[in-house]
Amino acid sequence: MGFLKKGKKTAVSVQTQGDWAPVLPVAAGERGLYRALREQVPIIDAAIFKLVRLVGGFRALCPDRRAEAALARFLQTVPVNGMNRGADSFISTYFEQLLTYGNAVGEIVVADGEIRALYNAALEDLEIRLVSPLESGVFVVRSTGTEPCRYPELILSSALNPPPGSARGTSILKSLPFVSEVLLRIYRTIGINWERMGNVRFAVTCKNEGYVNAGDRAGQLAEEWSRAMRGPGVSDFVAVGDVSIRAIGADGQQMESDVPVRQMLEQIVAKLGVPPFLLGLSWSSTERMSSQQADMLTSELTAYRRILEPVLLKICRTWLRLNGFSDAVEIDWDEITMQDEVDHANAAYLMARTAALEKEGRAGRLPEEGGVQ
Repeated sequence: MGFLKKGKKTAVSVQTQGDWAPVLPVAAGERGLYRALREQVPIIDAAIFKLVRLVGGFRALCPDRRAEAALARFLQTVPVNGMNRGADSFISTYFEQLLTYGNAVGEIVVADGEIRALYNAALEDLEIRLVSPLESGVFVVRSTGTEPCRYPELILSSALNPPPGSARGTSILKSLPFVSEVLLRIYRTIGINWERMGNVRFAVTCKNEGYVNAGDRAGQLAEEWSRAMRGPGVSDFVAVGDVSIRAIGADGQQMESDVPVRQMLEQIVAKLGVPPFLLGLSWSSTERMSSQQADMLTSELTAYRRILEPVLLKICRTWLRLNGFSDAVEIDWDEITMQDEVDHANAAYLMARTAALEKEGRAGRLPEEGGVQ
């Protein structure tokens, strides 16, 4: 159905792929820090994947049903990054990049007058900056410098909470390096303590009062003690005289880690916006508190959908125009949870019942009680 097609297909290439020469773009170290946070703190990595999955799927709605059906087939089968298929795969990677680094860049790959693929660009190959007070540009990093993309109308870019006067977004992990460092230090200390407790060291003390060859006796005791501790099985240690054996560090008090670990986790959870019970944290919370946290999560996901929706609209409108359809299209997001379906049904019922009460009240009689459970 595409137009501008030629008899011979051209090679498919992307314009956001940088050179292989080693370069150091702006904020490369900061992005490396965010990757390290996800690798070393599992709860951060789990929370980001939870947000990506909870944002849900979508449908593209068009006034022309024929265009809507063809667009739906395209969104389900379009190649993504050479490995996957479907716009859902593209938007998941795009959203994950947006949360982790604060910016996300993608590309609509066009060849022979039709969209051949969707591509998630690596931020290491790009530089994003303002070209005017009201326009941002994506520049490809080359070994000789940076150059603008040749077809900027095919570039998809988003920024998460960018500061005024900047095109660089703010990562959701921006304020977590210090908190994560403290948490990892606590875990590292716990590991060292448990390693020492599992590999106990002993202090063997012998009093050599009245013995002429005290050095020889101490050497014999050390040899016998080493022999007794060397094998994996149980062995007897026999000594003559006043000998005391004490575990090194047995008098030391083990520090409680529950309170500081929970304080650090609370900071991380508060920043990521994911309720603790979704991350497997069994903190004391009532069902009412969990319901309120779920409502807050719904608001967070709705805000993220507002950032992603222009990207999806641009993909859909580009495909519709290239295939000769009107570019009128809307994005219909799936409900976040089944509880939302029940809440919406109850809200619709209550509104209808209110209207019925007003109508029946004027007529002098009330409707029967009932409701959606």
